[in-house]
Amino acid sequence: MAIIGGKSIKELVGTVVSDKMDKTIVVMTKTVKQHPLYRKRFTVRKKYYAHDAENTAKAGDTVRIRQDNPRSKTKRWALVEVVGQAV
Repeated sequence: MAIIGGKSIKELVGTVVSDKMDKTIVVMTKTVKQHPLYRKRFTVRKKYYAHDAENTAKAGDTVRIRQDNPRSKTKRWALVEVVGQAV
């Protein structure tokens, strides 16, 4: 979480799955959770639509996104930085 202006804002790191839209990327994050009763670990994957103003991120890149004001019906996140380039 990042603290901006006294508020804690969520930040996530994930992989770009799609960059086919203009100024929009789809980022998939993976989280390992544990079942409360059986204690088995499993992976939960979730996709987020993020705003990429300069179209810098490409498919396969590892990126950091930050929660933002709603820009459209589904876009609630913004690209902060490209952490790693795809091969």
